[in-house]
Amino acid sequence: MGQRTPLYDLHLALGAKMVDFGGWDMPLHYGSQVEEHHQVRRDCGVFDVSHMTVVDVSGSQAKAYLQHLLANDIERLQSIGKALYSGMLNEQGGVVDDLIVYLTDFGYRVVVNASTRDKDLAWMHLQSVDFDVQLHERSELAMLAIQGPHARSKTAELVSQSRANLIQSLKPFEGQPDGEWFIARTGYTGEDGLEIMLPASEVVAFLNELVGAGISPIGLGARDTLRLEAGMNLYGQDMDESVTPLAANMAWTIAWEPASRGFVGRVALQKQKAEGVPSKLVGLVLEERGVLRAHQVVRVEGVGEGEITSGSFSPTLGKSIALARVPAATQERAEVEIRGKWYPVRVVKPSFVRNGKALI
Repeated sequence: MGQRTPLYDLHLALGAKMVDFGGWDMPLHYGSQVEEHHQVRRDCGVFDVSHMTVVDVSGSQAKAYLQHLLANDIERLQSIGKALYSGMLNEQGGVVDDLIVYLTDFGYRVVVNASTRDKDLAWMHLQSVDFDVQLHERSELAMLAIQGPHARSKTAELVSQSRANLIQSLKPFEGQPDGEWFIARTGYTGEDGLEIMLPASEVVAFLNELVGAGISPIGLGARDTLRLEAGMNLYGQDMDESVTPLAANMAWTIAWEPASRGFVGRVALQKQKAEGVPSKLVGLVLEERGVLRAHQVVRVEGVGEGEITSGSFSPTLGKSIALARVPAATQERAEVEIRGKWYPVRVVKPSFVRNGKALI
């Protein structure tokens, strides 16, 4: 038996098919993964993401600590509530995890992945020894993601007036507290929406309200196809500790200036950048019938081989898509081996759908 969120029994009552995900018993779907996918793209749905790890960072050197820990620049958080996406790297420049950090009135709030909790916390504590900083895991909080074009308007109808006002005023990539709730306009689907952290004691009642108002529960299956269409990396598949941000389509998350900021992994990244990054993460589109899957071989004529890191059928596009790590010289065409046969694929920017619109 895996770890369970406070919503486990409610998932069963809603008819969820439960699966193991990084040591957690989580819902894969509630009947139809494809229907759940379309529900989020066209209207909105709610995900249980209470397995995510929330860590509050405070102390007189909290900013200096995060400037050291993260590849992105905490100085970019110029106002309370602003959020930043970043990689947390090892000394070799590999991605320990990807995360979101918010500037708060007490310091910072960091949200990291569920499957990497133990190693993340160990690494964060190890890197904190030279700083006056306190790390406080908020295990008493649960977390829901309500995603889709109507997510904010529908959620605002179900909460207090102050929370409704906050939901309507939030800017993209911003999170603010209201009492014991923390409401953020962030997500992992390529759609507008919210991620709400709230006391675990309140989450069952709130999810019941959402579902009762017609906001469908969505499982991990649709979460994966939605994030893949949006070109969002999944830790452990599209990047890990052996892959640098430069090879994972995350170069934009590295803040090279000021040059004096010596964040963990900087020296290794500078060396790789100077020598030339041998591979890159791209998008693939299969125009023929078939399904692209992780670990299938990608062949680029005259260049070399790579591998699919994430692949699936895209319900929005009606064709198979993938993220793949391929030689840096790869251009517009490649081939993928599917069950012993080679199929032509189109190489595109690793983002296929955003805000319900096809980008390819």
